[in-house]
Amino acid sequence: MKKILTLALCAVMMLSVLAGCGGKTDAPANDTPAQNEPAAPAENTPAAPEAGGTIGVCIYQFTDAFMTTYRNTLQEILEGKGYTVTVVDGANDQAKQNEQINTFITQGVDALIINPVMVSAADQIIATVKDANIPTVLINREPTAEQMSAYDKLVYVGALAAQSGTMQGELILDTPNKGDINGDGKVSYIMVQGDPENIDAQLRTEYSVKALTDAGVEVEQLNLTRGDWMRERGQEIVANDLVQFGNQVEVVFCNNDDMAIGALQSIQAAGRKVNEDIYLVGVDALDAALNEVSNGNMTGTVLNDAVGQATAAVEEMEKLLGGATYSSGSQSVYVDYVKVTPDNVADFMG
Repeated sequence: MKKILTLALCAVMMLSVLAGCGGKTDAPANDTPAQNEPAAPAENTPAAPEAGGTIGVCIYQFTDAFMTTYRNTLQEILEGKGYTVTVVDGANDQAKQNEQINTFITQGVDALIINPVMVSAADQIIATVKDANIPTVLINREPTAEQMSAYDKLVYVGALAAQSGTMQGELILDTPNKGDINGDGKVSYIMVQGDPENIDAQLRTEYSVKALTDAGVEVEQLNLTRGDWMRERGQEIVANDLVQFGNQVEVVFCNNDDMAIGALQSIQAAGRKVNEDIYLVGVDALDAALNEVSNGNMTGTVLNDAVGQATAAVEEMEKLLGGATYSSGSQSVYVDYVKVTPDNVADFMG
């Protein structure tokens, strides 16, 4: 009896093993993946970046009003996405910024976003991040396409400075007398320039006036002075020019709004009235400038979209973190400028 029971138990165990195996056979070589099994990614398709990561952000100078808006927006977007972010102030010192970049690399950050102090330092910056194999987004100050082509994990995000200059000129052309307040057949202007080493300053200076001459307007430059993007320099330059040239000054072009706000202070101190006996335009659409446009104290400004550029910079950074690479000639991403006038200023306020 014991022998019969033992044989029966063995038979049951054998049937259980066969049931667990299920009689499975090898799938044919051309079988498609199962529904819940992801297919292999296509060649050269960047993988999605991992959540989080450490990002180093280098800003040329914290006291710059536009870059303050830009860096705060960058930090908010990045932290909202779960990144650990460190933002450092280059204090308008390229040597200091170079040290900051090297420190970030030593710390092992996953990516860098750099607003160069000097565009002329682009070759050194690019060589440094390339040697460290760090995905990098340059912002606000654009190197040449040839310089950027040295590294395929590098992107520039900014705006076309010539466009902003053209729009400044168009703001003057849109006035009833096209800038010729005294009716002598020419527009006499002063130019308050940013840092002339910066391509944005160069192109805004050139194209604001070119818009007038292209429209057939005769111009006379009374003075061009470097203001280094600073409000107090704008105030000082325009105060001096109004003393020297008096009512000859019909238009004040400023390469940015901070200098334009300084210029406005001197215009008002001299007893002049914007949009009546003098015109004043800037670039950036800072809150302070929007208020002055709304109040009739500035002829207009040009929106330099800090939020749009910061958003694009993070998008490009995440593409690089996902494995994207860029070929020469495709490494610049531009966000459009927008003219701001008394008619549409309310759309940009608040």
